[in-house]
Amino acid sequence: MRSALVTPRTYCGAVPDVTGHDLRCDHHDATVVHVVSARQGRPNLPTAHCPFCVGGLEAPEPYDVRWFVNRWPSMPGDRCEVLLYTSDHHATMSSLGVAGVRPVVDLWAHRTQVLGARGDVAYVLCFENRGAEVGATISHPHGQIYAYDHIPARLASTTAASWTPDGDRGPDPAQRMVAQVGTWSAWVPWAPVYPVELTLAPHVAVPDLVELDDAGRDDLAALLVHVFTRLDALFDQPLPTMMWVAQAPRDHDGNAVKPWWCRVRIVSPWRDTGVQRFIAAAEVASGEFVNPVSPEDLARRLRP
Repeated sequence: MRSALVTPRTYCGAVPDVTGHDLRCDHHDATVVHVVSARQGRPNLPTAHCPFCVGGLEAPEPYDVRWFVNRWPSMPGDRCEVLLYTSDHHATMSSLGVAGVRPVVDLWAHRTQVLGARGDVAYVLCFENRGAEVGATISHPHGQIYAYDHIPARLASTTAASWTPDGDRGPDPAQRMVAQVGTWSAWVPWAPVYPVELTLAPHVAVPDLVELDDAGRDDLAALLVHVFTRLDALFDQPLPTMMWVAQAPRDHDGNAVKPWWCRVRIVSPWRDTGVQRFIAAAEVASGEFVNPVSPEDLARRLRP
């Protein structure tokens, strides 16, 4: 049985499994911590040979897009995967164009469907860290998937709050609108935590990428190309970013929980060229954040 309805407070134990994965929980504030000491041994910023290029360790044969199980997983049971967006080591989301990004969207959807159908998976998170400044250890264009056996608390809270684009955009949304492509739009949220923060969402609620039709996938691919082109022009160099796809949790039959509004979030810690905005002690302690960048000004700078 899936553990989708089990809260982190009751779910977390303190006994490592056979893989050494130790899931712990602060029983006062329900913070969940995956203690995985084996990840200390993973490679860090390899410079000799890229394992994701054709002929490398993880890609021995030519490919367009590719996925494989992570050799250094944060959780057991083959629930962590790496997704390669292209065999071109120097490509970006913007340089791939719509024709190159659409297969990435399809791969996200395919792996979401396969992993979400597993009986031990309650939530599938597609995400990407781009740039050494946000912890990416390999510069080759790639992302990852974590398939959780419970619903992470932050994502569960947005379910309870019935997230909608109108709520995320806030009052007078035109000030924070960045772009619209077909059935998808991108904007700066009303209350962003990071100096650079964007939400991308379809105009009509869709629970996950699996249920997004061909036209919707094309529009998402085109919007991603447009947004990353604008982000990389913001400081005249590739912007270090974190991106994730917030999709619906899975029910006990492996189907997407409804209602849910699938969306993509892209954030960056840079507040100026090469200047990182660090989360400070008071923010970590209180859960209340200070943002030095005006959301309205950021949106204006990102608009063509």
